[in-house]
Amino acid sequence: MLEKTTLIAVAIGAIFASSVLQAETIDTRIGKLQFTHDFANGYPTDATVEKLFNEMDFQRAVQVYLWAIPFASMAQWQYAHREQLGAENGQAVFLESYKDRLGGLTYNATTPYVLPFIDLAEGPWVVVMPEAEVRGAAHDMWQIAITRMTEPGKYLFVGPGQGVPKDAEAQGYRVAKSPSMNLLVGIRLMATDEAQRLADLEAIQVYPYAERDNPKPRGYIRPKGKPWMAAAPKGLAYFERLAEWLEKEPVAERDRFFMAMLEPLGIEKGKPFEPTAEQKAILTEAALVGEAMAKANDFSKRLEDAHYMDGSQWEFATVSPPDQRREYYDELDGRAAWFYEAVTNDPAMHGQKTGKGQVYLAAYKDKDGDWLDGGRNYKLKVPADAPAETFWSVTAYEVSTRTLINNKYEVADRSSRMDLDLNPDGSVDIYFGPDEPEGDKAKNWIPTEAGRAWFPYFRLYSPKPAFLDRSWVLPDIEKAE
Repeated sequence: MLEKTTLIAVAIGAIFASSVLQAETIDTRIGKLQFTHDFANGYPTDATVEKLFNEMDFQRAVQVYLWAIPFASMAQWQYAHREQLGAENGQAVFLESYKDRLGGLTYNATTPYVLPFIDLAEGPWVVVMPEAEVRGAAHDMWQIAITRMTEPGKYLFVGPGQGVPKDAEAQGYRVAKSPSMNLLVGIRLMATDEAQRLADLEAIQVYPYAERDNPKPRGYIRPKGKPWMAAAPKGLAYFERLAEWLEKEPVAERDRFFMAMLEPLGIEKGKPFEPTAEQKAILTEAALVGEAMAKANDFSKRLEDAHYMDGSQWEFATVSPPDQRREYYDELDGRAAWFYEAVTNDPAMHGQKTGKGQVYLAAYKDKDGDWLDGGRNYKLKVPADAPAETFWSVTAYEVSTRTLINNKYEVADRSSRMDLDLNPDGSVDIYFGPDEPEGDKAKNWIPTEAGRAWFPYFRLYSPKPAFLDRSWVLPDIEKAE
Protein backbone atom coordinates (compact mmCIF):
# COMPACT_ATOMS: atom_id res chain seq x y z
CA MET A 1 0.00 0.00 0.00
CA LEU A 2 2.82 2.38 0.89
CA GLU A 3 4.55 1.59 -2.38
CA LYS A 4 1.35 2.35 -4.33
CA THR A 5 0.85 5.66 -2.52
CA THR A 6 4.42 6.60 -3.24
CA LEU A 7 4.00 5.87 -6.93
CA ILE A 8 0.86 8.03 -7.10
CA ALA A 9 2.65 10.93 -5.37
CA VAL A 10 5.57 10.65 -7.76
CA ALA A 11 3.18 10.66 -10.74
CA ILE A 12 1.35 13.74 -9.46
CA GLY A 13 4.66 15.49 -8.86
CA ALA A 14 5.75 14.64 -12.37
CA ILE A 15 2.56 16.13 -13.79
CA PHE A 16 3.07 19.38 -11.87
CA ALA A 17 6.71 19.49 -12.84
CA SER A 18 5.76 18.96 -16.47
CA SER A 19 3.27 21.84 -16.23
CA VAL A 20 5.89 24.14 -14.75
CA LEU A 21 8.43 23.14 -17.33
CA GLN A 22 5.97 24.00 -20.11
CA ALA A 23 5.92 27.70 -19.14
CA GLU A 24 8.25 29.74 -21.37
CA THR A 25 10.12 33.02 -20.96
CA ILE A 26 11.46 34.69 -24.10
CA ASP A 27 14.14 37.37 -24.23
CA THR A 28 13.23 40.24 -26.62
CA ARG A 29 14.35 43.80 -27.30
CA ILE A 30 11.66 45.02 -24.88
CA GLY A 31 12.70 42.62 -22.13
CA LYS A 32 11.50 39.21 -20.95
CA LEU A 33 8.06 38.00 -22.10
CA GLN A 34 6.48 35.22 -20.03
CA PHE A 35 3.84 32.69 -21.17
CA THR A 36 1.84 30.11 -19.23
CA HIS A 37 3.07 27.30 -21.49
CA ASP A 38 5.41 27.43 -24.46
CA PHE A 39 4.89 30.48 -26.71
CA ALA A 40 2.65 28.71 -29.24
CA ASN A 41 0.39 27.08 -26.66
CA GLY A 42 0.48 29.53 -23.77
CA TYR A 43 -1.18 32.76 -22.72
CA PRO A 44 0.91 35.83 -21.90
CA THR A 45 1.03 36.41 -18.16
CA ASP A 46 -0.74 39.44 -16.73
CA ALA A 47 2.59 41.23 -16.29
CA THR A 48 3.52 40.49 -19.91
CA VAL A 49 0.15 41.71 -21.16
CA GLU A 50 0.69 45.00 -19.34
CA LYS A 51 4.21 45.29 -20.74
CA LEU A 52 3.05 44.56 -24.30
CA PHE A 53 0.23 47.11 -24.25
CA ASN A 54 2.59 49.72 -22.80
CA GLU A 55 5.08 49.02 -25.57
CA MET A 56 2.34 49.01 -28.22
CA ASP A 57 1.17 52.44 -27.09
CA PHE A 58 4.75 53.73 -27.01
CA GLN A 59 5.60 52.44 -30.49
CA ARG A 60 2.41 53.89 -31.91
CA ALA A 61 3.12 57.24 -30.28
CA VAL A 62 6.60 57.33 -31.83
CA GLN A 63 5.24 56.51 -35.27
CA VAL A 64 2.47 59.10 -34.86
CA TYR A 65 5.16 61.66 -34.05
CA LEU A 66 6.84 60.99 -37.42
CA TRP A 67 3.55 60.85 -39.32
CA ALA A 68 2.38 64.17 -37.85
CA ILE A 69 5.54 66.22 -38.48
CA PRO A 70 4.19 68.30 -41.41
CA PHE A 71 0.87 68.90 -39.62
CA ALA A 72 2.37 69.68 -36.21
CA SER A 73 4.88 72.02 -37.84
CA MET A 74 2.12 73.92 -39.62
CA ALA A 75 0.04 74.03 -36.44
CA GLN A 76 2.93 75.48 -34.42
CA TRP A 77 3.70 77.96 -37.21
CA GLN A 78 0.13 79.26 -37.17
CA TYR A 79 0.11 79.26 -33.37
CA ALA A 80 3.30 81.37 -33.38
CA HIS A 81 1.78 83.91 -35.76
CA ARG A 82 -1.45 84.19 -33.78
CA GLU A 83 -0.37 83.80 -30.17
CA GLN A 84 3.25 84.99 -30.17
CA LEU A 85 3.06 87.73 -32.80
CA GLY A 86 -0.62 88.69 -32.50
CA ALA A 87 -1.67 88.23 -36.14
CA GLU A 88 -5.42 88.07 -36.75
CA ASN A 89 -7.18 85.70 -39.12
CA GLY A 90 -6.04 86.58 -42.65
CA GLN A 91 -3.52 89.15 -41.45
CA ALA A 92 -0.10 88.64 -42.99
CA VAL A 93 3.15 88.55 -41.09
CA PHE A 94 5.74 90.49 -43.08
CA LEU A 95 9.27 89.21 -42.59
CA GLU A 96 12.15 91.24 -43.95
CA SER A 97 14.89 91.69 -41.35
CA TYR A 98 17.29 89.07 -40.05
CA LYS A 99 15.81 89.18 -36.54
CA ASP A 100 12.23 88.90 -37.76
CA ARG A 101 13.08 85.73 -39.71
CA LEU A 102 14.71 83.90 -36.79
CA GLY A 103 11.58 81.92 -35.92
CA GLY A 104 11.02 80.33 -39.34
CA LEU A 105 12.28 76.93 -40.52
CA THR A 106 15.10 77.21 -43.10
CA TYR A 107 13.94 80.56 -44.43
CA ASN A 108 16.26 82.14 -46.94
CA ALA A 109 17.91 85.29 -45.64
CA THR A 110 17.26 87.57 -48.61
CA THR A 111 13.73 87.44 -50.07
CA PRO A 112 11.00 89.19 -48.02
CA TYR A 113 8.13 86.90 -46.98
CA VAL A 114 4.45 87.79 -46.71
CA LEU A 115 2.63 85.04 -44.78
CA PRO A 116 -1.09 85.17 -43.97
CA PHE A 117 -2.75 82.16 -42.33
CA ILE A 118 -6.45 81.86 -43.12
CA ASP A 119 -9.11 80.02 -41.09
CA LEU A 120 -12.04 79.17 -43.36
CA ALA A 121 -14.35 77.99 -40.57
CA GLU A 122 -16.79 80.87 -41.11
CA GLY A 123 -16.73 80.75 -44.89
CA PRO A 124 -14.59 81.36 -48.00
CA TRP A 125 -11.84 83.98 -48.16
CA VAL A 126 -10.39 86.06 -50.97
CA VAL A 127 -6.73 86.80 -51.70
CA VAL A 128 -6.04 89.51 -54.30
CA MET A 129 -2.68 89.26 -56.05
CA PRO A 130 -1.76 92.58 -57.71
CA GLU A 131 -0.12 93.30 -61.05
CA ALA A 132 3.35 93.30 -59.55
CA GLU A 133 6.51 91.29 -58.99
CA VAL A 134 4.91 88.98 -56.44
CA ARG A 135 4.75 85.18 -56.43
CA GLY A 136 2.76 82.98 -54.12
CA ALA A 137 1.26 79.59 -53.35
CA ALA A 138 -1.30 78.27 -50.90
CA HIS A 139 -0.74 75.13 -48.81
CA ASP A 140 -3.04 73.07 -46.62
CA MET A 141 -2.32 71.95 -43.05
CA TRP A 142 -0.39 68.91 -44.29
CA GLN A 143 1.78 71.28 -46.36
CA ILE A 144 0.45 70.05 -49.69
CA ALA A 145 -0.01 72.77 -52.28
CA ILE A 146 -3.56 73.89 -52.97
CA THR A 147 -2.77 76.26 -55.83
CA ARG A 148 0.03 78.38 -57.19
CA MET A 149 -0.56 82.13 -57.25
CA THR A 150 1.75 83.41 -59.94
CA GLU A 151 -0.84 85.38 -61.91
CA PRO A 152 -2.57 88.58 -60.80
CA GLY A 153 -6.22 88.28 -59.87
CA LYS A 154 -8.73 87.31 -57.17
CA TYR A 155 -8.21 83.87 -55.61
CA LEU A 156 -11.20 82.43 -53.74
CA PHE A 157 -10.49 79.74 -51.12
CA VAL A 158 -13.33 77.44 -50.14
CA GLY A 159 -13.09 75.15 -47.11
CA PRO A 160 -14.05 71.48 -46.71
CA GLY A 161 -17.80 70.94 -46.76
CA GLN A 162 -18.44 74.44 -48.12
CA GLY A 163 -20.12 75.13 -51.42
CA VAL A 164 -18.56 77.31 -54.10
CA PRO A 165 -20.46 80.62 -54.18
CA LYS A 166 -22.80 80.91 -57.14
CA ASP A 167 -21.26 82.53 -60.24
CA ALA A 168 -17.92 82.98 -58.46
CA GLU A 169 -15.92 81.95 -61.51
CA ALA A 170 -18.09 84.05 -63.78
CA GLN A 171 -17.29 87.01 -61.55
CA GLY A 172 -13.58 86.51 -62.16
CA TYR A 173 -12.56 84.53 -59.08
CA ARG A 174 -9.99 81.75 -59.38
CA VAL A 175 -11.61 79.12 -57.15
CA ALA A 176 -9.45 76.82 -55.03
CA LYS A 177 -10.91 74.18 -52.72
CA SER A 178 -8.87 73.57 -49.60
CA PRO A 179 -8.92 70.08 -48.07
CA SER A 180 -8.16 71.63 -44.66
CA MET A 181 -10.03 74.33 -42.79
CA ASN A 182 -6.84 76.29 -42.17
CA LEU A 183 -4.31 77.18 -44.84
CA LEU A 184 -1.20 79.22 -45.44
CA VAL A 185 -0.66 81.66 -48.27
CA GLY A 186 3.05 82.18 -48.83
CA ILE A 187 3.97 85.22 -50.91
CA ARG A 188 7.38 86.51 -51.93
CA LEU A 189 8.07 90.08 -52.93
CA MET A 190 10.51 89.94 -55.85
CA ALA A 191 11.10 93.63 -56.55
CA THR A 192 14.66 94.73 -55.73
CA ASP A 193 13.66 98.33 -54.96
CA GLU A 194 12.48 98.69 -51.34
CA ALA A 195 9.87 101.34 -52.07
CA GLN A 196 8.40 99.17 -54.83
CA ARG A 197 8.30 96.13 -52.53
CA LEU A 198 6.32 98.07 -49.94
CA ALA A 199 3.94 99.35 -52.61
CA ASP A 200 3.43 95.76 -53.81
CA LEU A 201 2.85 94.64 -50.23
CA GLU A 202 0.14 97.25 -49.73
CA ALA A 203 -1.59 96.09 -52.93
CA ILE A 204 -2.03 92.51 -51.64
CA GLN A 205 -5.50 92.09 -50.14
CA VAL A 206 -6.89 89.33 -47.92
CA TYR A 207 -10.50 89.41 -46.69
CA PRO A 208 -13.61 87.21 -46.25
CA TYR A 209 -15.72 86.62 -49.34
CA ALA A 210 -18.68 87.90 -47.33
CA GLU A 211 -17.06 91.36 -47.46
CA ARG A 212 -16.62 91.33 -51.23
CA ASP A 213 -18.90 94.33 -51.79
CA ASN A 214 -17.05 96.39 -49.17
CA PRO A 215 -13.76 94.61 -48.44
CA LYS A 216 -11.68 95.39 -45.38
CA PRO A 217 -8.25 93.92 -46.14
CA ARG A 218 -6.58 92.49 -43.06
CA GLY A 219 -3.20 94.04 -43.91
CA TYR A 220 0.00 92.93 -42.26
CA ILE A 221 2.14 93.18 -39.15
CA ARG A 222 5.90 93.05 -38.58
CA PRO A 223 7.44 91.14 -35.66
CA LYS A 224 9.77 94.12 -34.99
CA GLY A 225 12.20 91.86 -33.20
CA LYS A 226 9.54 90.11 -31.09
CA PRO A 227 10.62 86.47 -30.54
CA TRP A 228 8.58 83.70 -32.10
CA MET A 229 9.22 80.06 -32.98
CA ALA A 230 7.68 77.87 -35.66
CA ALA A 231 9.68 74.74 -34.81
CA ALA A 232 7.38 72.12 -33.33
CA PRO A 233 7.39 72.01 -29.52
CA LYS A 234 9.20 69.28 -27.62
CA GLY A 235 7.96 66.68 -25.16
CA LEU A 236 4.31 66.39 -24.21
CA ALA A 237 3.66 69.84 -25.75
CA TYR A 238 4.12 68.28 -29.21
CA PHE A 239 1.10 66.03 -28.67
CA GLU A 240 -0.86 68.79 -26.99
CA ARG A 241 -0.43 70.97 -30.06
CA LEU A 242 -1.28 68.00 -32.30
CA ALA A 243 -4.47 67.20 -30.36
CA GLU A 244 -5.56 70.86 -30.42
CA TRP A 245 -5.27 71.18 -34.18
CA LEU A 246 -6.57 67.73 -35.13
CA GLU A 247 -9.79 68.85 -33.49
CA LYS A 248 -9.99 71.79 -35.91
CA GLU A 249 -9.48 69.77 -39.09
CA PRO A 250 -11.25 67.00 -41.01
CA VAL A 251 -9.65 63.56 -41.08
CA ALA A 252 -8.37 62.40 -44.47
CA GLU A 253 -9.10 58.80 -45.46
CA ARG A 254 -5.38 58.03 -45.62
CA ASP A 255 -4.99 59.02 -41.94
CA ARG A 256 -7.75 56.98 -40.29
CA PHE A 257 -5.40 54.22 -39.05
CA PHE A 258 -3.17 56.82 -37.44
CA MET A 259 -6.20 58.30 -35.71
CA ALA A 260 -6.92 54.81 -34.38
CA MET A 261 -3.35 54.64 -33.04
CA LEU A 262 -3.94 57.90 -31.17
CA GLU A 263 -7.13 56.79 -29.41
CA PRO A 264 -5.53 54.66 -26.63
CA LEU A 265 -3.09 57.55 -26.10
CA GLY A 266 -5.94 59.87 -25.14
CA ILE A 267 -6.23 61.78 -28.42
CA GLU A 268 -9.64 61.25 -29.97
CA LYS A 269 -11.47 63.67 -32.22
CA GLY A 270 -14.52 65.16 -30.55
CA LYS A 271 -13.20 64.56 -27.03
CA PRO A 272 -10.98 66.71 -24.81
CA PHE A 273 -7.36 65.67 -24.49
CA GLU A 274 -6.97 64.83 -20.81
CA PRO A 275 -4.16 62.27 -20.66
CA THR A 276 -3.60 60.11 -17.60
CA ALA A 277 -0.25 60.13 -15.82
CA GLU A 278 0.65 56.93 -17.65
CA GLN A 279 -0.29 58.40 -21.04
CA LYS A 280 1.70 61.56 -20.29
CA ALA A 281 4.76 59.47 -19.50
CA ILE A 282 4.42 57.47 -22.71
CA LEU A 283 3.86 60.56 -24.88
CA THR A 284 6.70 62.51 -23.29
CA GLU A 285 9.21 59.74 -23.97
CA ALA A 286 7.73 59.07 -27.42
CA ALA A 287 8.27 62.72 -28.36
CA LEU A 288 11.94 62.35 -27.43
CA VAL A 289 12.46 59.08 -29.30
CA GLY A 290 10.31 60.30 -32.19
CA GLU A 291 12.40 63.43 -32.62
CA ALA A 292 15.59 61.38 -32.30
CA MET A 293 14.33 59.21 -35.16
CA ALA A 294 13.40 62.35 -37.10
CA LYS A 295 16.96 63.62 -36.69
CA ALA A 296 18.41 60.31 -37.94
CA ASN A 297 15.90 60.19 -40.79
CA ASP A 298 16.73 63.76 -41.79
CA PHE A 299 20.43 64.24 -41.10
CA SER A 300 21.52 60.76 -42.21
CA LYS A 301 19.03 60.01 -44.96
CA ARG A 302 18.57 56.54 -46.40
CA LEU A 303 16.38 57.91 -49.19
CA GLU A 304 17.20 57.47 -52.87
CA ASP A 305 15.98 60.94 -53.80
CA ALA A 306 18.63 62.49 -51.54
CA HIS A 307 21.56 61.29 -53.68
CA TYR A 308 23.62 64.05 -55.31
CA MET A 309 27.01 62.53 -56.20
CA ASP A 310 28.76 59.34 -55.14
CA GLY A 311 31.04 60.11 -52.21
CA SER A 312 29.61 63.59 -51.65
CA GLN A 313 28.41 64.79 -48.27
CA TRP A 314 25.96 67.09 -50.06
CA GLU A 315 22.47 65.73 -50.66
CA PHE A 316 19.17 66.98 -51.98
CA ALA A 317 16.98 68.23 -49.17
CA THR A 318 13.65 68.01 -51.03
CA VAL A 319 13.10 64.25 -50.78
CA SER A 320 9.30 64.15 -50.78
CA PRO A 321 7.13 64.58 -53.89
CA PRO A 322 5.08 67.78 -53.64
CA ASP A 323 1.84 65.77 -53.39
CA GLN A 324 3.47 63.31 -50.93
CA ARG A 325 2.45 60.36 -53.12
CA ARG A 326 4.44 57.49 -54.59
CA GLU A 327 3.08 54.95 -57.04
CA TYR A 328 2.02 52.44 -54.40
CA TYR A 329 2.17 54.37 -51.13
CA ASP A 330 2.03 57.81 -49.57
CA GLU A 331 5.42 59.24 -48.64
CA LEU A 332 6.28 58.93 -44.95
CA ASP A 333 10.04 59.06 -44.33
CA GLY A 334 10.68 61.56 -47.12
CA ARG A 335 8.09 64.04 -45.95
CA ALA A 336 9.21 63.59 -42.31
CA ALA A 337 12.79 64.36 -43.35
CA TRP A 338 11.87 67.47 -45.32
CA PHE A 339 9.30 68.92 -42.96
CA TYR A 340 11.42 68.34 -39.88
CA GLU A 341 13.79 70.98 -41.22
CA ALA A 342 11.71 72.98 -43.70
CA VAL A 343 8.24 74.18 -44.68
CA THR A 344 6.00 73.89 -47.76
CA ASN A 345 6.78 71.92 -50.89
CA ASP A 346 5.91 72.48 -54.52
CA PRO A 347 7.42 71.58 -57.93
CA ALA A 348 9.43 74.81 -58.08
CA MET A 349 11.52 73.48 -55.17
CA HIS A 350 12.68 70.43 -57.12
CA GLY A 351 14.93 72.06 -59.69
CA GLN A 352 17.26 69.03 -59.68
CA LYS A 353 14.49 67.15 -61.49
CA THR A 354 12.76 69.88 -63.48
CA GLY A 355 15.65 72.18 -64.39
CA LYS A 356 13.49 75.08 -63.20
CA GLY A 357 12.91 76.92 -59.96
CA GLN A 358 15.32 76.20 -57.13
CA VAL A 359 17.74 73.49 -56.05
CA TYR A 360 18.23 72.80 -52.34
CA LEU A 361 21.46 71.03 -51.39
CA ALA A 362 22.05 70.25 -47.72
CA ALA A 363 25.11 68.97 -45.84
CA TYR A 364 25.44 67.84 -42.25
CA LYS A 365 29.00 66.46 -42.29
CA ASP A 366 32.33 67.72 -43.54
CA LYS A 367 34.57 66.03 -46.10
CA ASP A 368 35.99 63.72 -43.40
CA GLY A 369 32.54 62.50 -42.45
CA ASP A 370 32.45 64.40 -39.15
CA TRP A 371 29.31 66.24 -38.05
CA LEU A 372 29.47 70.01 -38.52
CA ASP A 373 30.30 71.75 -35.24
CA GLY A 374 29.79 75.42 -34.41
CA GLY A 375 33.08 75.46 -32.49
CA ARG A 376 35.23 74.53 -35.52
CA ASN A 377 36.29 76.53 -38.57
CA TYR A 378 35.45 75.30 -42.08
CA LYS A 379 35.86 76.33 -45.69
CA LEU A 380 33.65 75.67 -48.72
CA LYS A 381 35.16 76.35 -52.14
CA VAL A 382 32.42 77.28 -54.62
CA PRO A 383 33.91 76.65 -58.08
CA ALA A 384 33.79 79.39 -60.71
CA ASP A 385 30.78 79.75 -62.97
CA ALA A 386 28.25 78.33 -60.55
CA PRO A 387 25.38 77.09 -62.76
CA ALA A 388 22.58 79.35 -61.52
CA GLU A 389 20.79 81.60 -63.99
CA THR A 390 19.62 83.98 -61.27
CA PHE A 391 21.97 83.56 -58.28
CA TRP A 392 23.30 81.11 -55.72
CA SER A 393 23.40 81.37 -51.94
CA VAL A 394 24.66 79.39 -48.97
CA THR A 395 22.83 79.76 -45.66
CA ALA A 396 23.61 78.33 -42.22
CA TYR A 397 20.94 77.00 -39.84
CA GLU A 398 20.71 75.83 -36.25
CA VAL A 399 20.28 72.07 -35.80
CA SER A 400 18.21 72.64 -32.65
CA THR A 401 15.44 74.62 -34.39
CA ARG A 402 16.35 74.45 -38.11
CA THR A 403 16.11 78.24 -38.16
CA LEU A 404 18.65 80.82 -39.34
CA ILE A 405 21.85 80.58 -37.36
CA ASN A 406 21.61 83.03 -34.50
CA ASN A 407 24.74 85.13 -33.98
CA LYS A 408 25.57 88.63 -32.81
CA TYR A 409 26.70 89.65 -36.30
CA GLU A 410 23.23 88.93 -37.74
CA VAL A 411 24.85 87.11 -40.66
CA ALA A 412 23.52 83.75 -41.80
CA ASP A 413 24.22 83.66 -45.53
CA ARG A 414 26.52 84.61 -48.38
CA SER A 415 25.48 84.74 -52.01
CA SER A 416 26.58 85.63 -55.52
CA ARG A 417 24.56 88.83 -55.20
CA MET A 418 26.97 90.10 -52.53
CA ASP A 419 30.35 91.76 -52.79
CA LEU A 420 32.40 88.65 -52.07
CA ASP A 421 36.14 88.18 -52.12
CA LEU A 422 36.87 86.17 -55.29
CA ASN A 423 39.85 83.93 -55.99
CA PRO A 424 41.91 84.63 -59.18
CA ASP A 425 40.23 81.67 -60.93
CA GLY A 426 36.75 83.03 -60.19
CA SER A 427 35.99 80.56 -57.41
CA VAL A 428 34.78 81.72 -53.98
CA ASP A 429 35.88 80.45 -50.57
CA ILE A 430 33.07 80.60 -48.02
CA TYR A 431 34.17 80.44 -44.39
CA PHE A 432 32.14 79.07 -41.47
CA GLY A 433 33.22 79.12 -37.85
CA PRO A 434 33.72 81.12 -34.67
CA ASP A 435 36.92 82.81 -35.88
CA GLU A 436 36.68 85.72 -38.30
CA PRO A 437 39.05 85.37 -41.28
CA GLU A 438 41.55 88.13 -41.91
CA GLY A 439 41.24 90.90 -44.49
CA ASP A 440 38.77 90.66 -47.36
CA LYS A 441 38.08 87.02 -46.53
CA ALA A 442 35.80 88.31 -43.77
CA LYS A 443 33.32 89.29 -46.50
CA ASN A 444 32.85 85.56 -47.15
CA TRP A 445 32.39 84.56 -43.50
CA ILE A 446 29.30 83.07 -41.82
CA PRO A 447 29.84 83.12 -38.03
CA THR A 448 29.00 80.05 -35.95
CA GLU A 449 29.29 79.55 -32.21
CA ALA A 450 30.71 76.77 -30.04
CA GLY A 451 28.25 74.48 -28.31
CA ARG A 452 25.75 74.30 -31.15
CA ALA A 453 25.66 72.15 -34.26
CA TRP A 454 24.66 73.71 -37.59
CA PHE A 455 24.02 72.79 -41.21
CA PRO A 456 23.97 74.70 -44.53
CA TYR A 457 21.70 74.88 -47.55
CA PHE A 458 23.32 75.66 -50.87
CA ARG A 459 20.60 77.06 -53.13
CA LEU A 460 20.77 77.54 -56.88
CA TYR A 461 18.03 79.66 -58.40
CA SER A 462 17.19 78.59 -61.97
CA PRO A 463 19.81 75.82 -62.36
CA LYS A 464 21.75 75.60 -65.63
CA PRO A 465 22.58 72.42 -67.59
CA ALA A 466 26.03 72.21 -65.99
CA PHE A 467 24.38 71.42 -62.68
CA LEU A 468 21.89 68.97 -64.14
CA ASP A 469 24.54 66.95 -66.01
CA ARG A 470 26.99 67.23 -63.08
CA SER A 471 29.76 68.80 -65.16
CA TRP A 472 29.87 71.34 -62.31
CA VAL A 473 30.07 69.73 -58.86
CA LEU A 474 29.95 71.40 -55.46
CA PRO A 475 32.87 70.20 -53.28
CA ASP A 476 32.43 69.11 -49.68
CA ILE A 477 32.94 71.46 -46.76
CA GLU A 478 36.44 71.03 -45.33
CA LYS A 479 37.96 71.77 -41.96
CA ALA A 480 39.96 74.99 -42.14
CA GLU A 481 43.57 75.03 -40.94
